[in-house]
Formats: sequence, C-alpha cells, structure tokens
Amino acid sequence: MAVKICRMRNQSKNGFLFRSQDIKIVMQEDSDARPSFKSHMLEGKSSFNLLFLLSQNINMEAQDCGTSFSFKKNQYILHYSSEESVAELWTENHETLKYLQIQINYSYIFNLINPEDNLESAEILENMIHNNFIFLHKETPPDMTVEMHMIINEIMNYSKKGVLQKLFVETEIIKLLILIFEQFNGKNTLKSTPEIGKMVKKFIDENYHRNIKAEEIGKMVGMNQNIIRKEFKAQYHTTISHYISELRMLKARKLITNNEMMIKEIAIECGYEYIQNFTRAFKKKFGVSPENLRNNK
Repeated sequence: MAVKICRMRNQSKNGFLFRSQDIKIVMQEDSDARPSFKSHMLEGKSSFNLLFLLSQNINMEAQDCGTSFSFKKNQYILHYSSEESVAELWTENHETLKYLQIQINYSYIFNLINPEDNLESAEILENMIHNNFIFLHKETPPDMTVEMHMIINEIMNYSKKGVLQKLFVETEIIKLLILIFEQFNGKNTLKSTPEIGKMVKKFIDENYHRNIKAEEIGKMVGMNQNIIRKEFKAQYHTTISHYISELRMLKARKLITNNEMMIKEIAIECGYEYIQNFTRAFKKKFGVSPENLRNNK
C-alpha cells in the first residue's frame, strides 16, 4: 500500500508504521483548515485493505467505482481491490482526519486461510473477495470492538523493529481478522455489556501497578469513560478505582509478608508514587501500617 498525501502546508503526522513484502501499515493524521483538502489513498493491486477510521465524520469516495461512504468515528471496513485504485478521504467541518490503513497481499491471505483445506476457509476467502465485510447491516459499516481498539493501540505504539516487529504485526493482524469474522458471524454492531466489562477488567488486571485512571482506559479502548465506569460497576458491583485499590492492597500485603523488599519499593511496585499515600491506604484497608505488619509477621 502506498499513500499519497496532499499536505499543502497542513499539520500532519503520517507515514509507514510497518512495511514488509506482504504487509504495509500506514498511520494518517492530518489537520488542514481549507475546505479543498483531501487525503488520497492508493490501494495496491490484488490486496486486502483494512481501514480503521479514528476521527469524526470521515467521507470517502472510491474513484474506481464512484462509490461514496460516510463514516462515524471508530468504524472500519475490510476491502478487496483487484486492481490498483485511489480513494479520497476528507472530514466535515475541516476536522482532523485520522485513520490507520493495513494492506495485506492476496497471496499472504490465501496461504494464511488456505481455502483448499476446507469449506469454511473457502467461504471466508470468497466473502473477503466479494467485499462482504464492508457493511454489517445494510449500509452501515461495522463498529470497532473494544478488542480491536486495544490491538490498534498496540500496533501504533509498538517500538521494536526487525523480526520481532514482523512477528508482532502478523500476530496482531490474525487477531484482527478473527475478531472481524466473529463479528460478522454474530452480526453484532456492538459488543455486549458483559464483554465490555470483561475487557476493562483484563486491562486493569494487567496494568493496576501503574497510575491508571478511567480516562486512560477510555482512550485505550476507544469508549467514553462514563460508559466504562457504568458498565464495569454493573457487572462487578464495584467502581474501577476501588477495584484497582483492592488489587494493589492484596499485592502489597503479599509482598510485605513474603518478601524482603523495602516498604518504599513495595509502594512503587503497587503503583504508589508517594509512600505516605501507600501507608495511608494500607492502614485503612488492613487496620495496621505496612511496617507493623512486617514486624509482627
């Protein structure tokens, strides 16, 4: 995939995040106040193109077939291009235009799915070629799920290069394709409420030792933080902040009783920048200070 951008002195953040013989990933973020500004996107011959729309009110016109699309934020399409083609993208009201584009060669997908292996694989490839993954219901593009948001963020923030990046990208693309196939099989425009809570809990379980807040979780999964708070509390009957605190305290008690680490080191390990805050929270939870617990164990 190549992307040709009409910058014309606009502010932009764009370029290849990854490029190999079979896969190309481009991040595009442009801000231009003039109504004439458009981004020109080139799809390669015999390629599958995943396009994730990450800003509001994006319009796209495919010049090869004269088809126009209007996207809301956090929608996506999976499009097959048999010939090299160009599409124009722009936003309403001259807002920032931001999207992530992943191009995968046909031969790579063919070998990955192996349609000669079974009927299910053949049907998936047939659906991909006939662009049956553009609209989920009638003329409505599918919404990105929580898991998709997390994968996209991981791709955009991955810093390693070389073979590790190649293996990482290929793994993440397989995950994205699985999520897409599952979404279309279930015909769900949105993940169910329990699934949202489950993904938020998973993120917290893996990151509670950092100074994370609902705002960061909202940005990570691409959802309003108030919705995240509401759905998490509805499923787990506690607030996000209380759940994080509980995880930290349980880990702190385990480290104090089973480890020779300094109390200050334990505080940092459990996500507390200041030892005074850690001591206060620990005493409130267990009725004893970290020092006294260690001395009396």
